[in-house]
Amino acid sequence: MIEIQWGVPITLYPAHNGVAERFSTIEKARHWLRRNWPLADDARQAALEKIESAMDCMSPVKEARSAFVAAALSAGFAPDRAS
Repeated sequence: MIEIQWGVPITLYPAHNGVAERFSTIEKARHWLRRNWPLADDARQAALEKIESAMDCMSPVKEARSAFVAAALSAGFAPDRAS
């Protein structure tokens, strides 16, 4: 399987104690949204939809990345400044 890189990796820092996680591919972001995300809200759903659309070449990867960052903020993560 070819992984889709989305530019500069995004590192998410948990709001409370925990290990930071680095996301450099759209596949890893989708996996985390599906399996490890702490909050099932509209931002998470929007990010999943944008990511799956980008994986199907129906929308830009940049939109998926932005939606992922929005979902991270909604879930209480602090993305690194490069995101």
